[in-house]
Amino acid sequence: MFRSVIARLHLEKYVSSKLILGLDLLISVGVSLFALFLTNVLFTSFTYDLGLILYWAGGSLVSSAIFFMLLQTHKSIIRHSTLRELWKLGVATLGKGFVMVAIINVTSPALLENVFIWTALLFDILLTISALVAVRVVMIIFYDVVRERQRSHDNCKHVLVYGMGSKSVAQIKRLQNSERYKVVGFLSYGMNMKGHQLADLPVYYFESVEDLKYLVNHKDIDAILFSSQKDAQDEQSRLISYCTELGVKIYIVPVIDEVVDGKVMRYVVREIKIEDLLGRDEIKISLNEIEANFKNKTILVTGAAGSIGSELCRQLATFGVERLIMFDNAETPMHNIRLELEERFPKLKFTPVIGDVRIPARLDYVFQAYKPQVVFHAAAYKHVPLMEENPCEAVLVNVCGSRNVTDMCLKYDVEKMVMISTDKAVNPTNIMGCTKRLAEIYVQSLGLALEQGVIKGKTRFVTTRFGNVLGSNGSVIPRFREQISKGGPVTVTHPDITRFFMTIPEACRLVMEAATMSKGNQIFVFDMGESVKIVTLAKRMIELAGFTLGRDIQIEYTGLRPGEKLYEEVLSNAENTDPTPHERIRVARVREYNHTEATQVVDKLETLSRAVEIETMVKLMKDFVPEFISKNSQFEKFDKKVG
Repeated sequence: MFRSVIARLHLEKYVSSKLILGLDLLISVGVSLFALFLTNVLFTSFTYDLGLILYWAGGSLVSSAIFFMLLQTHKSIIRHSTLRELWKLGVATLGKGFVMVAIINVTSPALLENVFIWTALLFDILLTISALVAVRVVMIIFYDVVRERQRSHDNCKHVLVYGMGSKSVAQIKRLQNSERYKVVGFLSYGMNMKGHQLADLPVYYFESVEDLKYLVNHKDIDAILFSSQKDAQDEQSRLISYCTELGVKIYIVPVIDEVVDGKVMRYVVREIKIEDLLGRDEIKISLNEIEANFKNKTILVTGAAGSIGSELCRQLATFGVERLIMFDNAETPMHNIRLELEERFPKLKFTPVIGDVRIPARLDYVFQAYKPQVVFHAAAYKHVPLMEENPCEAVLVNVCGSRNVTDMCLKYDVEKMVMISTDKAVNPTNIMGCTKRLAEIYVQSLGLALEQGVIKGKTRFVTTRFGNVLGSNGSVIPRFREQISKGGPVTVTHPDITRFFMTIPEACRLVMEAATMSKGNQIFVFDMGESVKIVTLAKRMIELAGFTLGRDIQIEYTGLRPGEKLYEEVLSNAENTDPTPHERIRVARVREYNHTEATQVVDKLETLSRAVEIETMVKLMKDFVPEFISKNSQFEKFDKKVG
């Protein structure tokens, strides 16, 4: 409760000078009377009556008032006082003594012949200056103590840890030396643990928002700390909703270091993010098998500076690879990931290469110089509306670039190539999705040709498909976060639009698991869980930011963008996939293509895209991928013309 009291003190305001003057006069007169009493105690032969007391007190009051007013001792700001300002108090006290002597000399000169009166005057002067200084010192100390307590309140958050499991108890030790967070108890749902203690701290309970409000107001609770992502997800509609309603901070303990703008953020705790609530339980992967698959090998990652590529590099760096080749044409992001890896993995041998997958000669140089054994191909253009407006560039990067990487893998006997694809390649409705499907077709057709002995080579080709990744560059969550920080509005294309989401680390772990289990020439699809309404996502992000929808921030609907559809395809149902040993990974059943035919189509698409013959190019794409039916796009007019 003391924290609540000091939080309401206005410490920057000055104490009234009239109050200080009154306090000084009270001290001065009180000390004068005490001096008489002290003299009587020390010298029993000295006696005084009521008349002397009144006379003495009156003289002290008048003389003190004269010098305090004259020297303005009450006008100084006490908390900023220095030793140099004490001379005023000394002069005022001595002046008080001289005035009292003068008053006595005029009214009762006989008293000055009494040695005890002089003794009382001496005590009065010494004790008055001591008392005045002491009171000011006490006021300064009190101010500093209260100020420090207030700063402690501002900087050190009192938190309740949700749950009573081992992870929750571990937070006490984890935060015991923290200057920012102090665990003051545990929080559980229901009254079963009411009155109990855990690790010498009380266990509080809640069943309604009023229970939490009581704890916040009476126990000075600043935040609730979740020790696991699962706990936070389970309490989305209850405790987290209560916290956002009451403005209580919500913290979570990250399971791994995070990276923001290329910098490693080693959090003890951090504020909860929407990614924590949408993500699922940590994926169990075959760490030993993955490490055995990549250890002491040279790995090449294209698109290494992007969201997926950079996370692949971070995870691969933990598996003891011999060398990591990072290939990307984005200079600044490449510089950032380079600085990060140098800091986090000083013993890792890695080589950043600025290059473009559209240029075969640059790729040939890298393959020839470093002889990669495993290639992760993540370089791609991914933004649907942008590629709908720039279809030739989408073909050159996503189709021709993938063909270039694939051919180099075959030429230089790479052991395995893993291509990162997307759920938008399934029954594509836009240029971006179709280009990724064309890349899949080329890679898989080459793998089939190798299996059939039509083409010689040892490379195994693997394709992985998954949906939207949470927080990736240019995706909806960073966009919403930026709009919220600016005060809104938050823009959503359609009130019914839904998407599947997966965290970036989750996606990369599944990619490496699929790469490890694959025997070659398979398209793996990932279990994306339940789809999420984008408007629900926007509402939750607004709430987590501490704003009220409709009052502080609005949601605006802008209409579907070119090539965008309301619902993404379900990737991993039993009708279109086969199971694998991993419960979250399945193998897609797809139409097989002849490699010679696929090569001819890719060659024609490259020629048309470089000549910017858009209509002919799109018609060819729709002819070769008949399931490509445009939605909300300028290319819908070509759908009926294709047989």
